Amino acid sequence: MDLQILTYIIVGLTFAIYIGIAIWSRARSTGDFYVAGKGVNPIANGMATAADWMSAASFISMAGLIAFKGYDASVYLMGWTGGYVLLAMLLAPYLRKYGKFTVPEFIGDRYYSKTARIVAVICLIVASLTYVIGQMKGIGVAFSRFLDTPYDVGLYIGMGIVFFYAVLGGMKGITYTQIAQYVVLIFAYTVPAIFISLHLTGDALPQTGLGGTLTGTDSFLLDKLDKILVDLGFNPYTAQKGGTLNIFLLTLSLMIGTAGLPHVITRFFTVPRVKDARSSAGWALVFIAILYTTAPAVGAMAFYNLAKTVQPGPVNAPDGALLYEQRPQWFKNWETTGLLAWRDKNGDGRIQYAPGKAFAGKPKVKTDASGKPVIGDNGAPVYLNPPAESKNELYVDRDIMVLANPEIANLPNWVIALVVAGGLAAALSTAAGLLLAIAAAISHDMLKGIFAPGISEKTELLASRFAMGGAVLLAGYFGLNPPGFAAQVVALAFGLAASSLFPAIMMGIFNKRINRTGAILGMLSGLTITLIYIFWYKGWFFLPGTNMAPNSPDHWFLGISPEAFGAVGAAVNFAVAWFVSRATAEPPEHIQHLVEHIRVPQAAGETGNKL
Repeated sequence: MDLQILTYIIVGLTFAIYIGIAIWSRARSTGDFYVAGKGVNPIANGMATAADWMSAASFISMAGLIAFKGYDASVYLMGWTGGYVLLAMLLAPYLRKYGKFTVPEFIGDRYYSKTARIVAVICLIVASLTYVIGQMKGIGVAFSRFLDTPYDVGLYIGMGIVFFYAVLGGMKGITYTQIAQYVVLIFAYTVPAIFISLHLTGDALPQTGLGGTLTGTDSFLLDKLDKILVDLGFNPYTAQKGGTLNIFLLTLSLMIGTAGLPHVITRFFTVPRVKDARSSAGWALVFIAILYTTAPAVGAMAFYNLAKTVQPGPVNAPDGALLYEQRPQWFKNWETTGLLAWRDKNGDGRIQYAPGKAFAGKPKVKTDASGKPVIGDNGAPVYLNPPAESKNELYVDRDIMVLANPEIANLPNWVIALVVAGGLAAALSTAAGLLLAIAAAISHDMLKGIFAPGISEKTELLASRFAMGGAVLLAGYFGLNPPGFAAQVVALAFGLAASSLFPAIMMGIFNKRINRTGAILGMLSGLTITLIYIFWYKGWFFLPGTNMAPNSPDHWFLGISPEAFGAVGAAVNFAVAWFVSRATAEPPEHIQHLVEHIRVPQAAGETGNKL
């Protein structure tokens, strides 16, 4: 069956399942809308949490990062999974024992301040909107290639699906939809990985195939990949290339950012008891590990297949590189999206893959009046932006590696269609959770909690749905104008959560001495310094008279990348909150008792703590 028809069928079936679940489990109260009535089984919640957290960055972009960065990308594996250990040990059970709906509500009550609650809402919205941009880009990439729609049209379709089942079902609908999405995405991720591992190494388990030998040779896959990259002029795949300080801070930023993500924390409010919160975190780790132990193999094998495709012969041989006119069909397919591109710089008609950028930024394909790419005399699309000075002639968007991998490996069409459905499931599941967190912050924390505390539950539920609709539109706008590839944007979101919300939650649970002034100034200082660093070193603004190169490691402070700076922002947050609290009055006695109640286990005989 034709790939496009098969993709429409499989994606259409999954969308029908999501919509059907939303109708079946639609929210009828604010408790259903915010926390699914606090009745979700911990195993089911662990699966829903895994889908909520394993976003387009995990499914689509992380393997692309591993493919192109090699060893250095291991920080994403360690940071994102390590964060769940922190969440399970330090936050989830205590916040569940507290028993409210949202993170800003906890911060407002713990720091006895509406101002603290407003600041927490601002931090939540900034981090969540940044995070949702990556999901929107993943949706657009998948639609633009496999469903033969323009990027923006695919994005609008994804927005519509999320809007329907998230607005109708709230947390209750999202929870059961995410369980279905987890099944889809994990099946879609592991099946092609097994196929490719069998083909390259003869090993059915990608995790062991990564360290195995290539079929019919005595060469280990990673050794061969190192040699190919060195021959092409790159650093070895398994070598550390980034600074140790930056790797450490990026890992830490991702860890505490994970533990501070509002939409993930909210998932632990949906279970019946405190012990179920710990159990949910454990099950989530199990479900997450299936994908995260597979991702290194997917990245390495995808890059090996790509390199062998464009460089089939010896590097120094005149005919070692692939002739452009002999490029395979998958190459032609992805060229039409603008996410894969070639520009002949030396006139030999071959695809030269070397260190350096092929284009000054993402290549923009010239289109005719009907929107179709304009093809030049050499058979390649015509690009609007000129090539960069490097010798590299190949542009590959990192976000296409997982989606293109089955095509590169010549897998059956049903496998390719399944991967598309999985990528969309990953993006939609996380986008729904993020949008719900934003809607709850606006309707429950701002409207009900501060500006109109007397509104009815029905009015609050209606306001939540309007807020969700506005958040979908805003997320769609940023999805049309993304500031980077999916995993990069998501890493920035984790840094923002790490620098703003995590310290306030952590100190709110474990330090009775932190008061409202310290917490407010800590959150503002951590968020502000991190935002300034990100905007400056991403090249999104300059001071007059400066000529700083955007996002250049040569200009980073102590070699710290913008994605890693969240750990520094968190340290500033902790320090400001601690010193200010020591210099000002202690929290009221009832607040200190609240901290004791949250933190100290209940006595024997009180284990059925349904709060």
